[in-house]
Amino acid sequence: MTTQPSKDLETFDNPQPGRDYTIRIDVPEFTCLCPKTGQPDFATIQIEYVPGALCVELKALKLYMWAFRDQGAFHEAVTNEILDDIVKAIAPNFMRIRAEFNVRGGIYTTVVVEHRNPKWQAPELVTLP
Repeated sequence: MTTQPSKDLETFDNPQPGRDYTIRIDVPEFTCLCPKTGQPDFATIQIEYVPGALCVELKALKLYMWAFRDQGAFHEAVTNEILDDIVKAIAPNFMRIRAEFNVRGGIYTTVVVEHRNPKWQAPELVTLP
């Protein structure tokens, strides 16, 4: 294999740092391991963020997500770890991660975590007629 999983998150300069806009990324094939049984857990990870000075590079994000495939993790822990790692790499103005895990033992789990830069003011919502 020429490509390997990696926890390194590459970034690039935000092309419009003076404008608030939202980037939405869906990761429909996230996999980690149940820390109790070692069986695979499957999830869709949805990332939404308002970038600051940096954006996350998508191939690096794909390899980052792949790195969890052999890691045992509780749903709550892995969702918070992903948020913490991406926030550390790009310092977004706002980020929300929603992890929707497939059924395990008859139970679906969804974990939602957020980060907000305390110096950032969200733009006013525009409601059109």
